[in-house]
Order: sequence, then C-alpha cells, then structure tokens
Amino acid sequence: MFNWFKTALLMAAIVALFGVIGGALGGRQGMLMALGFAVLTNFFAYWFSDKMVLRMYKAREVDETSAPQFYRMIQELAQRAELPMPRVYLIDEPAPNAFATGRNPEHAAVAATTGILRALSERELRGVMAHELSHVKHRDILISTISATMAGAISALAQFAFFFGGRGSNERSNPIATIAVALLAPFAAMLIQMAISRAREFEADRGGAEISGDPQSLAAALEKIHSYAQEIPLAPAEAHPETAQMMIMNPLSAGGIKGLFSTHPDAAERVRRLLAMAGGVR
Repeated sequence: MFNWFKTALLMAAIVALFGVIGGALGGRQGMLMALGFAVLTNFFAYWFSDKMVLRMYKAREVDETSAPQFYRMIQELAQRAELPMPRVYLIDEPAPNAFATGRNPEHAAVAATTGILRALSERELRGVMAHELSHVKHRDILISTISATMAGAISALAQFAFFFGGRGSNERSNPIATIAVALLAPFAAMLIQMAISRAREFEADRGGAEISGDPQSLAAALEKIHSYAQEIPLAPAEAHPETAQMMIMNPLSAGGIKGLFSTHPDAAERVRRLLAMAGGVR
C-alpha cells in the first residue's frame, strides 16, 4: 500500500512540475497544455514504460529453450519468492548489470546483460537475480520504471525550453525563466529518482539475500559488478541516464558533476550490510 502511495505522490509531483515548466514557457495556456501532456504521459508510463525501457536496451526475450540455465534459475527463485514467473530478457552488452521492470508482479520482467552472465559465478548471479525479484515482490518496479520514463520526458521538455525559448502571459520572451527551467527541470527529475532509489536498494539487497538464502554471494557479486562498472560503460544507460536508477549497480561514469547524482547507495556499505546478515566480518 505504501508503494502505491509513493507512486501516486510521484505522479502528482511530476504533473505539478510539468505545470511549472509549461507556465514558464507559455503562461497560463502553456501550463494547461503541459498539465494535459503530463496526464497523458503518466497514463502511457503506467501501461507501457516497461516496454519502452526494454526497447531502449534492445533486450531480447528468452525462454527455457534459448537460455535454459538462466531461465530455470529465475523460475526457481520466483518459486522461492512466491511470485508469478516473470518474463526473462537478455541484453547484449559487455557491462555486467541487471534490472527489473513492469507495473506489478503479474506483469513483471527481469533483464540481465550478457556481460553479467560471463562475469559472475552461478551463485553470484543467483544472488543478483534474487535482488531483482525482491524489487518485484516489494512492487518497486512500477515507481522505478515510471520515474525513468517521466524523468526522460521532463529532460526533453527542458531541452525544448532551452532551444526554443519561453513566453510569459504577455507573450514577450522570457529568457531567464527559460534558462532556469532548462537547468532546474532535469535537476528536479534527478532529485525525484534519488528520493526513491537509495533506501529501496538496501531493502532489495536484504530481500534478495533472503530469497536466495546466500547473502555472501550477493555481496561478492556487488563487489565484482562495482569493479567492472568502473571500466566497462553500459552504452544504453549512458544514452538514457534516467534509466540508471533501475540497475542493481550505478552504470554511469562518475566523471565531473555526474558523480554527485548517483541514485545508488555506496557499494561498500551494501556489502557490509549483507556480510552482517551472513554473520561475517569485513
């Protein structure tokens, strides 16, 4: 129930943000048009954002025939988590990472890069996919997918403002408002994602460790993924940074100011908590 409240609050905040942007660009008429666009975008995001994200990553669906070992792993973990079997996807990228998407457990999908299948042992991969199924179980997937889609829409609207300028209610050019919107709207979108991402990653680590029964393997997997992420870029995430918060580990390069807006908690802290669950000492 709390996640439904968070989702509704996120949608309301985004509608309000669209209204502010529209007002800065076109006065009252611009605000009304932006609010209408926001409502339509929210509707689209609820029903189709998962398909859009999977398409961004050129994910291909697999089954027991095309990826038997990986598919059966997901099947066994879904049974342990008492979840319906999600759709399973592979992404042909060398960077190791994974995410879950969908609007509810009955319409969920999990995706992993081919790089993560090569980089991790079977036990470690099992821990990662249990983490993603924990997101499904906790119904994080709707809010994370919607936030990715809407953040992209906000950034696009802000870029439109920057390139085409804004007009106030008196129809005169308003360059200061335009520049402010262009700079602050993407920042606001990032704040929305940061607010929902850090705590839920810790919770998904805990839930994933419980589903797999092996917190140490998930801890080892996170250390490996973090190490690889420093060296191997995930091209679709760099092209669509609003989707980075969906991944098990932040896939974005941390150069410059981008490092300030990481949507994931510190990897070392995540590992420490998992080892504490296992009774280990680091």
